[in-house]
Amino acid sequence: MTTDEHVRPNETTVPLLPCAAVEETLAFWRALGFAVTWEQRKPYVYLAFRWSGFELHYGPAPRDLDPTAESSGGCLVMVDAVAPYHAAFTEAMRRTYGKVLARGLPRITRYRPGASRFSVVDPSGNTIIFIRRDEPEELEYGGSTQLQGLARVLDNARILREFKTDDRAAFRALNSGLRRHGDAAPPVEQALALAALIELSIALDEPERVPEWGGRLQALPLTAPERDQVRQAVGDPSLLGPWLPAPT
Repeated sequence: MTTDEHVRPNETTVPLLPCAAVEETLAFWRALGFAVTWEQRKPYVYLAFRWSGFELHYGPAPRDLDPTAESSGGCLVMVDAVAPYHAAFTEAMRRTYGKVLARGLPRITRYRPGASRFSVVDPSGNTIIFIRRDEPEELEYGGSTQLQGLARVLDNARILREFKTDDRAAFRALNSGLRRHGDAAPPVEQALALAALIELSIALDEPERVPEWGGRLQALPLTAPERDQVRQAVGDPSLLGPWLPAPT
């Protein structure tokens, strides 16, 4: 804590991210509704964007930067509630691209109702994480002793996706867990696992088994509330359109 009487606690920090793709970066943030407040290419790259009450600035990227490694840089955006931000960005994506960008670069991670964070990964591999200000200080990172069987697998997969952003590991956990525990699990847990596998298969650009999992999902006896629960568990419910069973 400073003791200098001339220093006032009203500072503003602005992240400066590496930009490896100028045109793609401009197009992406414009598509999401960001205003371009500065656009410079020479003598060096400098871009500035503003949306609501925060800004993102971009500077030159190192020559050896590999955006696909997704280790370029990033920042945290602390907000009161994350759901409105995710809704605004996904709606903007649908208007511009005709779909929610869920894989590759750029993309947005899924938002599960009640979750306290989500991420946007830009064309240069920077990750901007939106986090609820009152997110619990001690988060449950899976493996709860209160859960067993497929319920525990679902919880572990949730943590892998939402906090470790590891879709591949979540896919493997769910695929293995469904084989081991699926037959003994309640229909709604089976449905949640199958819905997640469908979503992950599309995100990982490996849709070959979607019809198989969709057929199993369609055959499960779910009530109307359970059907809604499954729909709300995926970022884009339209992915489940052909497979959700009629309520019983």
